[in-house]
Amino acid sequence: MCLGIPGQIVEITDTNRQMALADISGVRREVSVVCVADGPLDTLVGKWVLIHVGFAMSLIDEDEAARTLEALRELGEAQEALDAMAAGQDALEERP
Repeated sequence: MCLGIPGQIVEITDTNRQMALADISGVRREVSVVCVADGPLDTLVGKWVLIHVGFAMSLIDEDEAARTLEALRELGEAQEALDAMAAGQDALEERP
């Protein structure tokens, strides 16, 4: 399964290599914009993209980015709850 994480392009870092700095929920990472570049790279600054393994794979709008980030947060919270339930079950099974 492939998962794209929304990020906002904040700066073009290398025009020759088509690299940009993306803000992903407050964490900044350099990503390739080769797949979404269609014209001057500076037009990508401020745009939202789905990022997968270091590549901006597609442009998305701000609303879609917000919905996706919220869904990812909810999945993380659900996973934490499942992990806690599993730990509790493991502890019960270990009792003599």
